[in-house]
Parts: sequence; C-alpha cells; structure tokens
Amino acid sequence: MPPRCHLSAQTPYHDAPDPRTTLGAPTLRTARTRSPLDRRNESGLTHRLKWAAWNWLYHEAGCRAIAFEVRLEGPAGRIADLVAVGPANRVYLVEVKSSRPDAARDRNTPRDAERLRDRTTPLAGAVTLTAGILEAAASHARFADPLRWKHDAAYRLALAEHRRAVRRQAAHDRRLKTFSTKFHDPAYLRLGHCHYIIAPAGVLRPAELPPFWGLLDETPALLVEAPVKQIPDATTHVLRAIARANTRDLMATAFHP
Repeated sequence: MPPRCHLSAQTPYHDAPDPRTTLGAPTLRTARTRSPLDRRNESGLTHRLKWAAWNWLYHEAGCRAIAFEVRLEGPAGRIADLVAVGPANRVYLVEVKSSRPDAARDRNTPRDAERLRDRTTPLAGAVTLTAGILEAAASHARFADPLRWKHDAAYRLALAEHRRAVRRQAAHDRRLKTFSTKFHDPAYLRLGHCHYIIAPAGVLRPAELPPFWGLLDETPALLVEAPVKQIPDATTHVLRAIARANTRDLMATAFHP
C-alpha cells in the first residue's frame, strides 16, 4: 500500500501561530471580511475554503512555503488553487470546489474529451451544409422576387438553420477551450506528491473522488488521505513558483490596499 500524505502525527509544528489570526483569514462560520489576499473575482465561500486549506497545510501537513493561485506549468499553464512544500520537500496541490457543478467541471476524463472532440467535424460539416442551402435559397429568392427576396419563406428558413448551426459550432468551440480533465490528467498529477480537493461537506462524497486525490472539508478536517506519488524532484521549480505567486499577491496588496 502506498504511503499517505497526512503528516499531523509526524510534524512538530502544532505550536505555530494560527494563520487565520496572523494573516487575517476569516473563518468559515462567519461572514466574509477583508483579508490581505482577498480576490474580488471569487465568492466568499471560495475565499474561506482557500484559507481553510492554508490552515490545514500549515498546521497539519507542516508546510512552510504556501501560496494561492500558483502556475506550475509555464506562462500559459493551468493554475493550482494552492501549492505548498512540506517536510522532506513533499509538494502539495489543493483544488477548491465550492459546489457540485464546480467540482464536476474538472472531473471530465480523457474519454470525455475525446467524445467532445469527435463532435467537431460533424458540427463544422453542418455549418458548411447549411451555408450551401442558404446560398441556393437566396439565389432562388432573388430570381423569384428581386425586391422582396429576403422575405421569401424558404430563404428565411435556410437562414435560421444556418444561424443555429453557427451558434452550435461556436458553443462547441467555447466548451473545447474551457474543457478540463484536471482531476484525471497525468501531467497535472505529476506536478505534486499529494493532491487534495477541499469542499464543503456534502459537495463531494469520498466514493466520488478521482484516483490519487484526497479530500478535506471546510473545518478543515481530513476525510480521505491522498496517496504519496513518486514524481521527479521539482522542489526548486515549485518554490520559485510559490515565491512568484506570493510576490504578486503582496505587490497587489501594497498598491491596491
């Protein structure tokens, strides 16, 4: 059985200061208050879940390098909600999920992505087909009534069908751009030794967890331990990414209090 990622029995750091008081993080049972790293584009629940995860990483996992919104895959790569480095240079990634739809967005599998891509060609074909029908209908309508051809019933029907096909293709393209397989992506799983999801109670059941992920609730309590994966050492890269994220947040706080 692989080792687990929960370190509370091993770490000597339980006498550390509480980050909720030293860094202004609100508790989950209170109304939202301002904190130094408050982002206006996230809900109060998401903000409080992030601090609950920070608290767990600091007090339970013994991490001393922690940051929010860390990009580990280069300038265009995906962003992890929290990244931390703990004892023995163990790298933790935590994803915050405030609702079931939020969790479902990242639970797509590579097979789901393949099925979505398979729809690209038929949708493009529908646009091409309806464009041809529209052109033929417009030609016939102009011949029948050069002045009022746009009112021709066949032309108007062909135009409506073509517009529907274009909208379906545009919606498909937008979904392709935002379609996420993060929870099942081997490349994302190779970024850390331990991957966790933090969510309010009831949002994600332990049986629904994807492989190699652990689960925290909002208190924060450990519900399911994540297995420790064997990955290439990337401590220096991760620490640099954490430093960049923390510098970004501190500079934002300094110039936009």
